[in-house]
Amino acid sequence: MSEDTPGRPAVPLPALTDPERLRSLAETRLDAAPDEAFDRFARLVADLLDVPVALVSLVTGDRQFFPGAAGLSEPWARRRETPLSHSFCQHVVNIEAPMVLPDARFHPGLRGNLAIEDLGVVAYAGMPLTDLDGRVLGSLCAIDGKPRAWTAAQLRTLADLAAACSSELRLRIALHGAEQARRRAEEAHDRLTVLAGMSETLGGTLDVATAVDRLGHAMVPLLADWCLITLVDPVGRPRSVSGVHRDPDRAGDLARFAALLATGLGPDSVIRSVLRSGRPVMRESATLADVERGTTHPELVPLAGRLGFSSHLTVPITATGVRVIGAVTLVNGPSRRGLDESDLRTALDIGRRASQAVDNSRLYGEQRHVAEVLQHSMLPMLPVVPGVELAARYQAAADRVEVGGDWYDAFVQPDGDLVAAIGDVAGHDVEAAATMGQLRNLVRGDAYGRDDPVDELLTHLDRAIQGLPVPTVASAVLARVRPAAPGLRISWCNAGHPPPLLVHADGRVRMLDGVRGPLLGLTHPPRRARQELTLAPGDTLLLHTDGLTERRDRPIDEGETELMAQLAGAAGLPLATLCDRLLAAAHRREDDVALLALRAR
Repeated sequence: MSEDTPGRPAVPLPALTDPERLRSLAETRLDAAPDEAFDRFARLVADLLDVPVALVSLVTGDRQFFPGAAGLSEPWARRRETPLSHSFCQHVVNIEAPMVLPDARFHPGLRGNLAIEDLGVVAYAGMPLTDLDGRVLGSLCAIDGKPRAWTAAQLRTLADLAAACSSELRLRIALHGAEQARRRAEEAHDRLTVLAGMSETLGGTLDVATAVDRLGHAMVPLLADWCLITLVDPVGRPRSVSGVHRDPDRAGDLARFAALLATGLGPDSVIRSVLRSGRPVMRESATLADVERGTTHPELVPLAGRLGFSSHLTVPITATGVRVIGAVTLVNGPSRRGLDESDLRTALDIGRRASQAVDNSRLYGEQRHVAEVLQHSMLPMLPVVPGVELAARYQAAADRVEVGGDWYDAFVQPDGDLVAAIGDVAGHDVEAAATMGQLRNLVRGDAYGRDDPVDELLTHLDRAIQGLPVPTVASAVLARVRPAAPGLRISWCNAGHPPPLLVHADGRVRMLDGVRGPLLGLTHPPRRARQELTLAPGDTLLLHTDGLTERRDRPIDEGETELMAQLAGAAGLPLATLCDRLLAAAHRREDDVALLALRAR
């Protein structure tokens, strides 16, 4: 190092910036704050060597700081650090040997050091403080404000104390290493736990949005401070970007970042590169300049700064075959270690599992759409009948792609009577849906143009099912509706189906739990029994399938009671609104639901 000049900052010595030395120094986890163990070493030096000032000085690339100090004057006693322009100890680090000066004012390399004037350093004796690999981290030093001839005994004492002080430093480094090893072991265990449960986590749903949300929450904060999940359309353009941040207060910033990123990826974007090539990209150390280069929207850079951006990696989500359908991005902020190869391996494994889940969700969505179109195509348009208000709804179970056997029907006879029916064919597959279509057509063909009572119509239906044959067992309610001023006259017959509900115009609700005959399609069909009912103006008759009331985790009675409570006071609602409310309240549905409601005007 060149000679220091008063008033000019010292030029750092080469040894001070050695990365391995600085890493070892950082692992002591010491800084410019009192530490009782090192203060004790400083007091021992001051007492045993009879000096006014003693320091445990650790030296970085741009300063020295004192976890142990005795006798420092203000403001240095409060600051516990100085710039290198006031450092003698940096030379102990540089030469990796003791430095003993009876009078520093006559040393050609130190006489310009500002410590002489500002701290009153004249006599100096410093012994190296080392880690286990012999790297010098600083100095245990004795300082006098006047010239001094250091004795051999004093230097031996200082050297012994420096050896003990070095042992304390090594212990701190070892404790830090043990803590890091423990954390790494815990992280590895947590990662294995996440990976072990990832298939179950993602396999628990066939909804893409739910799968993506579960994926994000499984990765944050265990693997990263925040994450992004990008899905693309069939031509490779981002169609959705979502994410999770470990800090709930940053949810708004992350949502804005994801929304802008969906259209703001530039040609040099890492995400776009991964989507294009299918190869992962990792940056163990990154800056906001990476965001600026990879995006086209200027707001993304400050958003990334607030979210925390110092390390990131992106891995592909690949559909069946080799087509990339998305990407997973993990990001760490400056307060967390940089992402490394172990993180990349974990992310690649997660990406593979996510590929299966997202691909399954996509295929499920396509199949579900086809199934729902098929199901709805089998359901009729409701007729317009004077004096009668009609509304109907069908909704498939939320967790299934199969079409089902629930159905409803309403048609007008040549004489003007209205025939209404609802039913449920056993099964939840294409065969059940096909059978449902046959059964509905049989009901229409059997009833249309005939004035037979409804119980006889169902008896004819039993014979048709047996004779054709139609391989099914089903439940149904068949009703004939005729004007009966004022109001409507209804005759109905129940074949093993949930009983209809009557909602009076004044809000009272009654279950029509009269004779419930056996199911349709039995080998020896019984005689059927019909029932009669008059609807006054404003009264509503509700026919429904059991998906509205049944759940595996509760008795059927509870579901029926809950449904009646929902209907109480709902007499004034338009039928369409009433049906929508009933479907919305049927949470955790495990079966399809069909509703058919009619009201006397």
